[in-house]
Amino acid sequence: MTLEPLARPARLRPGARVAVVSPSGPVPADRLERGLDLLRGWDLDPVVAPHARDTHPRLGHLAGTDGHRAEDLQEAWCDPSVDAVLCARGGYGAHRMVDLLDWTAIRAAGPKVFVGYSDITVLHEAFALRAGFSTLHGPMVGTEVFLKDAPTQQSLRTTLFEPEAVRAIGLDTAAALVPGTARGVTYGGCVSLLAADAGTPGARTSAEGGLLVIEDTGEEPYRLDGILTRLLRIGALDGVAAVVCGSWEGCGPYEGVRAVLADRLGGLGIPVVEELGFGHGPTALTVPLGVPAVLDAPADGGRPTLTFEVPALV
Repeated sequence: MTLEPLARPARLRPGARVAVVSPSGPVPADRLERGLDLLRGWDLDPVVAPHARDTHPRLGHLAGTDGHRAEDLQEAWCDPSVDAVLCARGGYGAHRMVDLLDWTAIRAAGPKVFVGYSDITVLHEAFALRAGFSTLHGPMVGTEVFLKDAPTQQSLRTTLFEPEAVRAIGLDTAAALVPGTARGVTYGGCVSLLAADAGTPGARTSAEGGLLVIEDTGEEPYRLDGILTRLLRIGALDGVAAVVCGSWEGCGPYEGVRAVLADRLGGLGIPVVEELGFGHGPTALTVPLGVPAVLDAPADGGRPTLTFEVPALV
């Protein structure tokens, strides 16, 4: 089945109430406070979920218990006074709580702005497949890239308030690994999380017509080889229209990463772009997921662009 555009949430207005949740790892208190101040400077009204500052009593890599993390997200989504749900950070833990969410109630509540990346990839996929909602692969409130990088901040802020002004994205670093032009509906995120999600209940079974966006951090080239090989072997990339790569922070010498990407993706016969500027790198542009887009990767060495056919938010 060909991927179809997903239901887009409404854009934010000044004074909008936004809930900050921690579905994965614990967030450093000082970073969270700085992030909240930044949101207030955008004339947003951030509200921290009850357990967003928690740390699991036995497992320090989790922000509170699985039940509490799911409860925070569920209540924020189903609260009609909340206009957006922003993640505090990634880390690990979304896989442990995604099945605890009441997806029937979430669907009934309708689409809302949802922002995150890294481990939050699990939830992006769940919102797409279980609820039919478009989401934003973008920076998180308690992360250094959001706190320090102006282009990262501007990309998210403009997407939230004036989405029609960011219909095309791409940094100067972008280049074509395999040139070409393709149209598809965006999906994806952290590629190791996509591979981990494959085969689980409710996971994606078709990528036909999808425009896959991927990035990762801390994975050596041989591990990226294994991750991409797994996705290829199980048919997860069958029918993909194009692949757009973001950053590969801490993934070993980039020459080795590029060689793996070219080797594993180059044979698909579709356009492949590298270093578009989203993910764990020094700049994390906001990428709408579930939105129809056109990838243009010129063969003459010109800068590739990813252009969305509709604004990310309505």
